[in-house]
Amino acid sequence: MALTKNRMIEKIMEETKLTKKKASDSVEAIIEVMKSALASGDDVLVSGFGKFCVNEKNKRKGRNPATGKELMLDGRKVLTFRCSGILRDQINGE
Repeated sequence: MALTKNRMIEKIMEETKLTKKKASDSVEAIIEVMKSALASGDDVLVSGFGKFCVNEKNKRKGRNPATGKELMLDGRKVLTFRCSGILRDQINGE
């Protein structure tokens, strides 16, 4: 089951005793700061968690699976995530 924004807000409320409005505003503010940094091409590094990076993909040959016709796919930006060693160890139970 995925951790949704609502569940994050509830967890923050439980752990910090903030009101729902303040917890919600905090989560929204963090997400907006991350989105604007990534949109401007900056990386987002959260110590102990991981790093979100925007990478450029070059133009490449592709194929339409329905028709089999070859075409050129435009270059684009993709978002990648690399988890920290601390998170990786925690996930692996170390």
